[in-house]
Amino acid sequence: MLFAVKSNPRRRAQNFFLRHLKTLISTDQDAPTSKTVPKDDYFAVIHHISNVVRRDFYLERTLNKMPIKVDSELVYRVLRSCSNSGTEAFRFFNWARTHPTYEPTTIEFEEMVRILAKAKRYETMWKVIEQMRNSSKVSDESHCWLSPSLVCYIIEEFGRHGLTSQAVEVFNKAKHLSCPQTTEVYNALLFALCEGKLFHGAYALIRRMIRKGGKPNRRTYSVLVNAWCSNGKMREAQEFLEEMSKKGFSPPVRGRDLLIDGLLNAGYVEAAKEMVRKMIKEGQLPDIETFNTLLEAICKSGEVEFCIDVFRDACDLGLCPELNTYRILIPSFCKVGRIDEAFRLLHCSVEDGHKPYPSLYAPILKMLCKMGRFDDAFSFFSDMKLKGHPPNRPVYTMLIKMCTRGGRFIDAANYLVEMTEMNLVPMSQCFDMVTDGLKSCGKHDLAKRIEHLEVSLRRV
Repeated sequence: MLFAVKSNPRRRAQNFFLRHLKTLISTDQDAPTSKTVPKDDYFAVIHHISNVVRRDFYLERTLNKMPIKVDSELVYRVLRSCSNSGTEAFRFFNWARTHPTYEPTTIEFEEMVRILAKAKRYETMWKVIEQMRNSSKVSDESHCWLSPSLVCYIIEEFGRHGLTSQAVEVFNKAKHLSCPQTTEVYNALLFALCEGKLFHGAYALIRRMIRKGGKPNRRTYSVLVNAWCSNGKMREAQEFLEEMSKKGFSPPVRGRDLLIDGLLNAGYVEAAKEMVRKMIKEGQLPDIETFNTLLEAICKSGEVEFCIDVFRDACDLGLCPELNTYRILIPSFCKVGRIDEAFRLLHCSVEDGHKPYPSLYAPILKMLCKMGRFDDAFSFFSDMKLKGHPPNRPVYTMLIKMCTRGGRFIDAANYLVEMTEMNLVPMSQCFDMVTDGLKSCGKHDLAKRIEHLEVSLRRV
C-alpha cells in the first residue's frame, strides 16, 4: 500500500528555494542572471527574497546570509514585488547599494521613488531623487535624469492623497528637474486639481496649456469630463466640449463618447445607456473603446439582454468588434445560458482573424459541462486545441473539476495526465479529487497510477 507523505509546506518552500538558489549562484557571474537560470527557478528565488524583505524584521541580517548576486535586474524585480511595502523596500534598496559591485540605474531609482510616493514618504522620496541626480551612472544614461512619466506619477499621487498644493509645486519646478512640461505632465496636474474638485483651476490650466502651445489629447478631455460627470455637472462638461470644438481642439471622434465614459466612470449606467440608445437611433456610433467600456459595465450589472440588442444594432450600423469586445460578451452570454450566442460570437471572432484564446473558449467549455453536455465539451475542447491557442493551467484545472463533479472520473484522469505531458503541474486538489473519484467507482489501479504520478511530480 502506498502512503503519500505530505511534508510541511513552509519547509518544502525553503528546500525549494535553497535548491534553486544554488543554481542561481552557480551561473556565470558575468552573464545576466535571468538569461542563465531557468525562468521558473529564477522567479522562485525572487519570490523568496521578496517574502524576506516584506516579513523579516531583521531583513538585512537574513539577506547577508544568502549568497545571492546583487545586480540591477534582481533589485528591480524585488522592488516591484514589494511595491506596497515602502519602508521595507527602502531598506532593501539601501542594503543592495552597500554591495561594491552594484550601482543603481535609472530604472531602480525611479521604481524606488514610485514606491515612496505611494507610501506617502515624501521626505525620503526627495532624498532619493537628489541621490538619483548625483548618481554618475544615471547622468551617463540620460541628460533628462527625471522622466516625464515619473513626474506625472508623483503629481498624481499628491493629487490622490489630497495634497494639491504639493502637486502644483512639483509641476512648477519640473523644469528644474530636467523634465519638460509635456501634455502628459499637464494632464497629471489636471488630474490632481480634479481630485481636489478645483474645477476652475483645472479649466484655467487647460487655457494655459493652449496658450503655451500645447495640444489637448483624449486624456485631457476625459479627466475633466469624468470629474464633472462624477459631481453631477453634465451641463458644464457639455459646454466645455463645445467650447473646445469651437477653438479647433476637437475631442476625439465625438464629444458624446467622452460623456458616456464620464457617466460610466461616475456610476450613472442608466444615463449612459440612454445616451447610447439615442446615438444609435440617430445613426451614430461611439468609438470601440467607449463601446467596450459600456458593454463591460452593463454586463456586470446583469443586463445581458440589453447588451445583445445594442451589439446587434451597432453591428448593423457598421461597428467592427475587436478582441476585447468578444472577451467581454462571450463570458457574459455563457453566464446567462446563452450558449448559442456565445458560439456565434466565437465563430465571428475566428472569421475576423482572431485565434481563440483560453479566456474566450473556457467560459463556453465550462457552460457545456454545467449543462451536462460533456461529449460536446470534449469535442469542442479538442477543436480548440487544434485551432486556438494551447490551453493553460486554469483551463485544465476547470475542466478536471467539472469532470469530477459530473462523475466523469476517467476523463478527469486523462486530462490530468495530458496536463502533465504539457509541462503544466496540476494542483494538489486536482489529484485528490481524481484519486478519490476513481476509488469511489472501483478504479483502484488507475487511482494508484495517479498517486504515483503526483509523487513523481512533487519529488517527495
